[in-house]
Amino acid sequence: MSAEANPLMVVSRRSRRRKMIGHIMEGICTAAALLAVAVLAIVIISVARKGLPALSVDFFTKSPAPVFQTGGGIANAIVGTIIMTAMATLIAVPMGILIAIFNVEFAAPQVAETVRLALNVLAGVPTIVIGIFIFGLLVVGNGQSAIAASIGLSIVMVPLVARASEEVLALVPSSLREAGMALGATRARTVITVTLPTAIGGIVTATIVAVARAAGETAPLLFTSSIFANTVTTNVHQAMASIPLTIYVDSESPSVADQQTAWAAALVLMVGVLVAGIIGRALSLRTRRQIERAR
Repeated sequence: MSAEANPLMVVSRRSRRRKMIGHIMEGICTAAALLAVAVLAIVIISVARKGLPALSVDFFTKSPAPVFQTGGGIANAIVGTIIMTAMATLIAVPMGILIAIFNVEFAAPQVAETVRLALNVLAGVPTIVIGIFIFGLLVVGNGQSAIAASIGLSIVMVPLVARASEEVLALVPSSLREAGMALGATRARTVITVTLPTAIGGIVTATIVAVARAAGETAPLLFTSSIFANTVTTNVHQAMASIPLTIYVDSESPSVADQQTAWAAALVLMVGVLVAGIIGRALSLRTRRQIERAR
């Protein structure tokens, strides 16, 4: 007497087809992921191969050499990038955090959705449009300056900080807020003493990512801080050099030495952005684990 076939073990033509399509899609997704990693690796290797020979102590400590002379460095661009990015961070981070707190803790659902839409639209505005806006608002009649450049960069940073901070604040368990208010604290005090300390890691992550984005922006600086002296300056009322503009200008130069300087500056900027991104990702994962434990 033959045993009857188990219907669960019968493989139909349709199930084989589904399984084959599943394997094909899995292969396509894997290939896409490997392609993205390969492109990043090619970019890093190419920039490193062309930029490493130009790196030296003088490259980081000296200003650019005069025209038609070799040597020098990008000290003025490094100082200018640090100062303008720091000023933009001081403007954008408090504003972005306050917007995130308002959306999560105080705003009505419709108001919060409107603010999110505005932030998404602002994040999608081309940075060159922001540069033109700041040019017409602050540069015309006053001249270029690091202050104008910082305000332009802060506009780029605000939506990044606000949206990322909002997502982290939304992950904070409501039970922590309720416990704070049950002890007699106001909502504002609960936000300051309970919600913000819990989400501080995610907020720092958002700040790091926004700083990395602003440090690599070129378009706003073209209109606000592109006419500068080849010397180190800390006067924020004057235009300052920056690493992105140095890359842009030197890459267009017919001088081989200038082009090599552009590659080296690109390597410095790329390493800085990659390190900031890795640190931001690590802090983000750490914050999410802490919030999950708090739940």
